[in-house]
Amino acid sequence: MSLVANIIVDVPTLQTNRAYTYSIPDAFTGVIEPGMRVVVPFGNGSRKIQGFVVEVKEDKTTELELKAVESLMDSYPVLTEELLRLGDFLAYQTFSFQVKCYQTMLPAVMRAKYSKKIKIIDEIPESLLWDVFKGKAEVSWEEAEKENALTQIIQLEKEDKVEIDYDVQDKAAVKKVKKVKPSLSFETYEEIKAGIRSNAKKQKLFLDILQSLAQDAALTYAELKEWGVTSSTIQSGVKKGWCEVFQEEVYRDPYAASTFERTTPLSLSEDQAHAFQEIHQTIRDEQHKVFLLKGVTGSGKTEVYLQTISEVIEKGKGALMLVPEIALTPQMVQRFKGRFGDEVAVLHSGLSNGEKYDEWRKIEKEEAKVVVGARSSIFAPLKNIGIIIIDEEHETSYKQEEFPKYHARDVAIWRGEYHNCPVVLGSATPSLESRARATKEVYTLLELKSRVNDYPMPEVDVIDMREEAKRGNHSIFSEALLDGLKKRIKQNEQSVLLLNRRGFSSFVMCRDCGYVLECPNCDISQTLHMDTKTMKCHYCGHEEGIPNICPKCQSRSIRYYGTGTQKVEKELKELLPEAGIIRMDVDTTRKKGAHEKLFNQFERKEASILLGTQMIAKGLDFPDVTLVGVINADTALGLPDFRSAEKTFQLLTQVSGRSGRGEKEGKVIIQSYNPDHYAIQYAKQHDYDSFYKREMHLRHLSEYSPYYFLLKVSVSHENEMTAAKKIRQYTDFIRPALSNQAIVLGPTPKSIARTHNRYHFQVLIKYKHEAGLTEKIHQLLQETQKEQAKGVFISIDYQPLDFI
Repeated sequence: MSLVANIIVDVPTLQTNRAYTYSIPDAFTGVIEPGMRVVVPFGNGSRKIQGFVVEVKEDKTTELELKAVESLMDSYPVLTEELLRLGDFLAYQTFSFQVKCYQTMLPAVMRAKYSKKIKIIDEIPESLLWDVFKGKAEVSWEEAEKENALTQIIQLEKEDKVEIDYDVQDKAAVKKVKKVKPSLSFETYEEIKAGIRSNAKKQKLFLDILQSLAQDAALTYAELKEWGVTSSTIQSGVKKGWCEVFQEEVYRDPYAASTFERTTPLSLSEDQAHAFQEIHQTIRDEQHKVFLLKGVTGSGKTEVYLQTISEVIEKGKGALMLVPEIALTPQMVQRFKGRFGDEVAVLHSGLSNGEKYDEWRKIEKEEAKVVVGARSSIFAPLKNIGIIIIDEEHETSYKQEEFPKYHARDVAIWRGEYHNCPVVLGSATPSLESRARATKEVYTLLELKSRVNDYPMPEVDVIDMREEAKRGNHSIFSEALLDGLKKRIKQNEQSVLLLNRRGFSSFVMCRDCGYVLECPNCDISQTLHMDTKTMKCHYCGHEEGIPNICPKCQSRSIRYYGTGTQKVEKELKELLPEAGIIRMDVDTTRKKGAHEKLFNQFERKEASILLGTQMIAKGLDFPDVTLVGVINADTALGLPDFRSAEKTFQLLTQVSGRSGRGEKEGKVIIQSYNPDHYAIQYAKQHDYDSFYKREMHLRHLSEYSPYYFLLKVSVSHENEMTAAKKIRQYTDFIRPALSNQAIVLGPTPKSIARTHNRYHFQVLIKYKHEAGLTEKIHQLLQETQKEQAKGVFISIDYQPLDFI
């Protein structure tokens, strides 16, 4: 009986979660497996598209004439059975398409266009050598396919007789280095040396090096160059039969230049030991359980992570450790590489596509047991997971804002169930949703209530900037913060300043007519950047010169308003000319490696003040930082987001935790125009529990998460009336599936109603139990496919975190 394959196809204009059945040609029988990518014909014409094989089975419907699989894109499954099943779950939960979920799981280079070459690395049958390879050392995938030889090629790859190279067009191909190995015996080299001219010193040197190498040893071109051997000498040696030149694959290691001092486990406090034992028990029992590890900043959560991962490795299993992108500092990498060495693979956006691909292959080949990375590393192809840890679990960056709109926490819990292993969610300020689940005992709560070595929590002062203004102080800095900075400089201590913005100034406004320079493509003011002397839109990237005259009334009374990191830096330099200042924001960390370079400078105490945006609020551990200052603490409180108080409390608590982490006492100064707000007052007291009770009460009254599930449907179009009409149609389509208990807010224009020359509308649905809603939304997704091809963009977001 013949075989068929069920394939999820990638049709950009008409996506579907239904698998199509294709026949498997005899040439691919026994070769095609679930998880491979293939090329198949689709539609009435000769269109060829990519697809993922999700099932291979016997054909029981002989009366149907099926289209056949055209060609293979991979020689082995790029997705495991687990990841195929996960893609099915994700598509359903996030209202996405399976093919998008599968593509998200692969490194970027595997989603790019590439060609494949098959290279001979050992003896192969004569017939193949001449019929397929035509006597050459390599042949393209397409040439082998024409000769119907792919089945034999894949078998030879399994026997390590050929290798298949992915030659990616964005130059992120497999990296190779040229190596030289000796071809002759020790005695033969001795005879050759006796016969060469005495003045042929380079040749003699080269022969000496070759003679000193073991028969299976080799040196790279770079290593030989260090000895003084040139390329022309090597080429001459090849022609004379002294040596062979070959290429060897090497991994691109982003941390090759770094040295990691090996560390040993630290002794645990009573709270740490209790948390470790609880987690260790589930590892030993191979039991799935979700732990919420709530520990104050500096309480040693990372050491608990490291010691539980050690237990997992001892059992021969792997560990997944997620941290927010902005917390993936060199210090975090140092801790894991220092403890586990080469068993650690690191995945984050700062790596090149080639480096990410190599780290992914190390994991896929089971050469790395510990994966440390940001959100997308939750899909790392670890085959035997023993623990999954999400640090700073409250961070909104764990939610992807493009399709599929997954939350890493949900994926972690699904994979934890699949592997029967614990999932640890760690935070000093857990999200209300996670804390509520711990209250209901869906999660198991573990607490670290004090700092390591019983170091005290830093004293926090809240400065009312309205009072400062009344006293005539119109500076960005309160007197208390400026005095604190001067004191730390005198004492040779360090300070961290957090500003919840980037750029020089918030906006440019005319004092005569009130005109604000807005982006021509978006309903948002442009931001001043003094380093490039331009105005920039942080949504669409529009850029233009700084105006000297008001475009509306031609007045010269145009001024800069608000506070940006560049402006703070400029004023700091004027007030404290003796202070060394490092500014860390999106603009200064754009170049690869800039992040690490700036951190290292601060660690070496080349500056006394680190000024930055949210990226400096987490993951820093500098013992000499004794002062943290927060400028404009209440920036987020005015945003149209029911989580604004929670986000403010979390940010202030996290950044406060950077102070006094060593033996020296820490101090925090929070500047605010709204100092009495409960989020700021509870952050001052380091009182998460009281904040949680107050915020939960308000969420209950306002009928929001975690008391209600949320679903946001957004529509955008270049024409405002079209967008408004479509969101109304879609809302009317959904309503019949809702009970009287569901709450529908909208449709309304979004807070920023226009970006990228598109108008945005949204509707928010709040509900507890709506049996028919999920199927109705999936139906909406399918039925709007053709409209999306005409420019009507629809976005469906389950449990949204972004309301702006």
